[in-house]
Amino acid sequence: MKKVLFVAVMFLVTLTASAQFEQGKFYGGASLSGIDFNYSGANKLSLDAELDAGYFVYDNVLVKADVGIDTRNSYTNLSLGVGARYYIIQNGIYLGLNAGLQQVDTERHNDVTAGMEVGYAFFINRHCTIEPAVYYNQSFESHKDYSKFGLKIGFCIYM
Repeated sequence: MKKVLFVAVMFLVTLTASAQFEQGKFYGGASLSGIDFNYSGANKLSLDAELDAGYFVYDNVLVKADVGIDTRNSYTNLSLGVGARYYIIQNGIYLGLNAGLQQVDTERHNDVTAGMEVGYAFFINRHCTIEPAVYYNQSFESHKDYSKFGLKIGFCIYM
């Protein structure tokens, strides 16, 4: 009986999650979306904040835009970007690609980045998720100093 109940609950969770990745749905990051810890050659450990919003253009395919800020030491890093996610078989695991423009302290440099991420959308209710992810952003200014590899945790809403 416990096995049948477990299978039924897992089936219902899958149905609930799949309904959120349909064409025409919106995605929005709350204030905690995209707070991440990362490592890069120039900055060592840092804390970034990011807000993003998106739209499902096809089932399982999200197109999104984001804005971020990172303040450390004596300078501020502002970023704007666009990206896409593909949600694998409606289970919450996603693969993401993105591109962005960063302005790192106006006296230092502007940078173009391209990146990828792998994450999981864990639904805490029908519309809200906690999304841990591993990401890599490649800097075209200086790979050694400004490329980033890290973990992030987000809080997102699917409508």
